[in-house]
Amino acid sequence: MTEKEYNKCVDLYSDNIFRFIIKNLDHAEDARDVVQNAFEILWKHCQDVPFEKAKSYLFTVAYHNMIDHVRKTKRVTLVDQFKDEMKVADHKINNAKEVIAKALANLSEVQRSLVLLKDYEGYSYEEIGEIMQLNPSQVKVYLHRARIHLKNYLVKMENVI
Repeated sequence: MTEKEYNKCVDLYSDNIFRFIIKNLDHAEDARDVVQNAFEILWKHCQDVPFEKAKSYLFTVAYHNMIDHVRKTKRVTLVDQFKDEMKVADHKINNAKEVIAKALANLSEVQRSLVLLKDYEGYSYEEIGEIMQLNPSQVKVYLHRARIHLKNYLVKMENVI
């Protein structure tokens, strides 16, 4: 990959990768760091990565960096979450965007990434498999389970109100 092709990758893919990572991390500065690190790794390996594979390579590297970041900063706050969920009467009426964000937050990291890559970014099962190092049948099964979980969450009245 040439320097010109690398710059083209930055122009073409940086926003998409940032959007994918920010949906998972919910913190803009951390997401920027993950994206920047992915492009730094691509720059270091630009001789080994052909331009045609750069998008998949970037998403794969960014995904793995995001997982590493989550593992480093993960804190358990289950007690506070249960207290907030118990107060159904105190909840304000949410708009659809907030409800969907909460539903996605209830998914595991893998499930959330699969849903975002397939339904939000529009990747094929094969491309998602490459990015997340799963085979296409695993992608389909995990995605199906994630969608069932989302459906069950979204049909409950207390989650919508």
